[in-house]
Amino acid sequence: MIRAKEYNIPNTFGIPACARHYVEYASEVELQACLPLKGPVLHIGRGSNLLFDGDYEGTILHSAITDITDITDMTETSETAADETWLHVGSGMVFDDLVAYCIGKGLYGLENLSAIPGEVGASAVQNIGAYGVEACQCIRRVEGYMTETGIPFALDGEACHYGYRQSIFKDSLCGRVAITYVTFGLSRRFVPQTEYGGIRQAIEASGLDIHTLTAEALRDIIIDIRRQKLPDPAVQGNAGSFFMNPIVARSHYEDIRRKWPEVPHYDVDGGHVKIPAAWLIEQCGWKGRTMGRAAVHERQPLVLVNTGGATAREVLDLCKAVQKSVQERFGIRLQTEVNIITSTLPQP
Repeated sequence: MIRAKEYNIPNTFGIPACARHYVEYASEVELQACLPLKGPVLHIGRGSNLLFDGDYEGTILHSAITDITDITDMTETSETAADETWLHVGSGMVFDDLVAYCIGKGLYGLENLSAIPGEVGASAVQNIGAYGVEACQCIRRVEGYMTETGIPFALDGEACHYGYRQSIFKDSLCGRVAITYVTFGLSRRFVPQTEYGGIRQAIEASGLDIHTLTAEALRDIIIDIRRQKLPDPAVQGNAGSFFMNPIVARSHYEDIRRKWPEVPHYDVDGGHVKIPAAWLIEQCGWKGRTMGRAAVHERQPLVLVNTGGATAREVLDLCKAVQKSVQERFGIRLQTEVNIITSTLPQP
């Protein structure tokens, strides 16, 4: 177990922030030894979806549990689909390593989430998603401990209350749990999801046949798409998509479409439509613009970047300016996907 005081918190925005205490655990036994914890607690992965607005006056927890166990034979047959394998995965495992591992074992469902930064535990909190797939589609169970009491918990996927970039861990359990393991249900049949985000066009451009596409090839294509669109945090600090794609009433979408017939959209259900936030931001003229030392990325307007030495306040000022423009032009309030962390608890 690693313990530290006045710890420099790693984060992909590259904005300095310290924590009063830091605890890293490599097993459930090590975690239990430091529970319960008093005061504010924040469990982080690699800091890839966070913006720290100042130092954190509490305890940062980090999981170094990285083992994977096939527990298919240990589950009730009624719970497990006939062609499904259940993997019990440590929360500290790098999520992209899990995707690669699954493909290598002939287990499918996570391919479209290739190259998303972060760790397995964070994927269950954030319900990460990309190119038409969300983590919750494969999450079967989440386990961990209540940090205030040390009491263990285990929630099935339904009890996690998953939604678009939402979960119970960002709501009523925010700041109160340490996730140790996530169980994923992976299919032994590869069914490619290619209808979202230009994947099919990229497949055709690569000279591949959609009908003979392999999971390995799909993973390579998605990684290449992400590298072309998204800045490398090691080169330019960022936390990936800063804003969520808004879901609006179909009547609101129709009002927008009458004025902007080219507006892209994805049907959610009979009464709701998802509109890409990147398109809204670009229509407001923000693509590539700079405020202070923060900027809207020149290729992907969803991403706010640290051009060098930016403060959290500069990033937040840019965020608010973008939100104001989109609200005034389209009547839509963009919500942040990045978790903004103050000195105590995450703010909505």
